[in-house]
Amino acid sequence: MGVADLADYPWDAVAPYAAKARSHPDGIVDLSIGSPVDPTPAVVAEALSAATDAHAYPQTVGTPALREAVAAWFARRRGVPGLTPAHVLPSIGSKELVALLPLLLGLGPGDVVVHPRAAYPTYEVGARLVGATPLASDDSGEWPEGTRLVWINSPGNPDGRVWEVAALRAAVTRARELGAVLASDECYAELGWESPWDTEPIPSALAPRVTDGDPTGVLAAYSLSKQSNLAGYRAAFLAGDPTILERLLTARKHLGLMLPQPVQAAMVAALSDDAHVTAQKALYRARRDLLKPAVEAAGFRIDHSEAGLYLWATEGRDAWESLDRLAGIGILAGPGHFYGTHFPQHVRFSLTATDERIAAAADRLRSL
Repeated sequence: MGVADLADYPWDAVAPYAAKARSHPDGIVDLSIGSPVDPTPAVVAEALSAATDAHAYPQTVGTPALREAVAAWFARRRGVPGLTPAHVLPSIGSKELVALLPLLLGLGPGDVVVHPRAAYPTYEVGARLVGATPLASDDSGEWPEGTRLVWINSPGNPDGRVWEVAALRAAVTRARELGAVLASDECYAELGWESPWDTEPIPSALAPRVTDGDPTGVLAAYSLSKQSNLAGYRAAFLAGDPTILERLLTARKHLGLMLPQPVQAAMVAALSDDAHVTAQKALYRARRDLLKPAVEAAGFRIDHSEAGLYLWATEGRDAWESLDRLAGIGILAGPGHFYGTHFPQHVRFSLTATDERIAAAADRLRSL
């Protein structure tokens, strides 16, 4: 299979519902795609501006300052001490990393790539791109021989599910038994809402209490798009097993996958400043506190969603019917059909809208 064989981009199917929602007298409230709406922090923008004299090619491996900042951030914010620059590799956003990891690891036909049952579709795209077999499973006991890559996503997109330490340990143990790489997509880890994640850090797959201090076979992917409003910067990184990262680095050098030098400087600033992350989380918390009861008042049941940027909800009917009903009051959500075959009656509401639009959505939902 090649890129030309990929199916049509799924979000194109939402266009008629978006058009209906835009016809609302007070305009559309777009809660479909989780693209940040708040300003890039000043400390980050200033660092980018100061680094614009970038006349030389950047290094694929990243600057020493960036790799050291990532390692320090993992120790400070994620409970993962002891990482060195050799444990870190930057990427051009996390989506290209998710899509290309099977290719960069040398996977192909006959190999199995496991991904969550409720899943961001790019996990499956990456598997199909190299002819591997995607398998939707959250149960490590189901992972078969021939599995070469396991994706877990905690907190999950779209469902906001958090993997606790015991589940992470079981996943790492099973992946090692199979000789598979375990890649943990942790991009929403700073956004915990419900107990216990409102007061304690969400576990990383690289944490010593998961790996016993041995990162062999384990990777963690992270993006600054969510916590720092840097989606437009394409600022992300991978950390973990240095032997695997060395292989990935060689492949990425051949493909020219280099993160621009000014972006790397901006990432150092973002990773070194916790204040803006706290402020952004407070904004999302306020929006969630307003939107969640309104979604429930409109007849939806919210599942999981204890962390992350979304509310994963169902009213017991096909997601396209729910989307049409919501579009009738000017709200656009994401259909569960986009996140695998297991949740055809769920929709995803994003928290990434302005305070004014979230308030408008809440008012409209209560009217239902």
